[in-house]
Amino acid sequence: MKLFDNKIEFGGYLGACVVLLLILPAMNAFFPDGSALHFSSFQLSLWGKYVTYAVMAMSLNLLWGYTGLLCLCQSLFFALGAYAFGMYLMLHIGVDDVYNTALPDFMDFQGYTALPWYWAPFENGAFAIAATMLVPGVLAFVFGFLAFRSRIKGVYFSILTQALTYAASLFFFKNNLDLFGNNFILFGGNNGLTDFKEIFGYDVNAASTQRWIFVMSAILMLVVYLIIAWLLKTKFGKVQQAIRDSENRVRFSGYSTTTYKMLIFVGTSMVAGIAGAFYVPQVGGINANEMTPAKSLDVVVWVALGGRGTKFGPIIGAIVVNIIKSYTTRAYPDSWLIILGAIFMLVVLFMPNGLVGLPKQLAPVLARIRGNNSTSATPAS
Repeated sequence: MKLFDNKIEFGGYLGACVVLLLILPAMNAFFPDGSALHFSSFQLSLWGKYVTYAVMAMSLNLLWGYTGLLCLCQSLFFALGAYAFGMYLMLHIGVDDVYNTALPDFMDFQGYTALPWYWAPFENGAFAIAATMLVPGVLAFVFGFLAFRSRIKGVYFSILTQALTYAASLFFFKNNLDLFGNNFILFGGNNGLTDFKEIFGYDVNAASTQRWIFVMSAILMLVVYLIIAWLLKTKFGKVQQAIRDSENRVRFSGYSTTTYKMLIFVGTSMVAGIAGAFYVPQVGGINANEMTPAKSLDVVVWVALGGRGTKFGPIIGAIVVNIIKSYTTRAYPDSWLIILGAIFMLVVLFMPNGLVGLPKQLAPVLARIRGNNSTSATPAS
């Protein structure tokens, strides 16, 4: 089975492998500070963030671009994975200099002397890694079972997923939860989880550690790309795209569209969750702002700009938009939302196939221009 549609796609994938796995880490490791070829640890972690965002965009594209389900809770799954791994990192900070305990600061501040039972399993790294996929997956399964069994689709599905995201963000913004007469401490409230010190016994802020986390993030993106490319060539992928084009016809043909949508929904939530786990140690923290509905709408813009229903499009869209955001929020901090809205309007009105589809969209115009030029250059008979 050929995973790549043409030589251009294969060349782009190979180029991404060389740049992300060899060139950028080598520029960070072997060129000294001050060198024109040095790629700083800050830049590496910034690009690591872009790569994890690209994985989240790919997961949404598989759901929206290839299945026709516009999900507005992909940032929630991403943040749940980030929180699950962030809890592991918080429990390995070490003894606090002020309170002289190994508990997270917000627990010390509120008078806790022992770790809550629902935090304790996250001291184990293997459990935390599994939770980065299982927590989003279980939530997606429960929500998807209720939604798809009721045949909710279209704009109603989008509204429900947005409501789920909003409710979850309000929950994570709380410091404590009073339930059945008991008080449960949650996940750091507005401040979230931050100030990490080590990851699997290594200094999380060391240049070598950040370099390896970046490489692993890039490998995750490249592997997810191959899985998506393979999936789309299978019978499952063909049925998935048929559901996007005409779900009723697929159902009348004898396929359980509910099962297909459930599998895709749960699978993409787990992919977003593991991407969130790689996001946390590179950014240095996670809070409930990463799961607000506005963040999910950002992901929709990334996919639309890059090219919905294409394999490379979400990667390009996520990286391009976030590069623009990094510059704009420094140079014009009050104008970013206006610029983001303008980008989305530009795509909707003039670039329906995104950046990836732009060459094909402009091909007739360029051919017409070349034809006019050749006609004008031909002498009259």
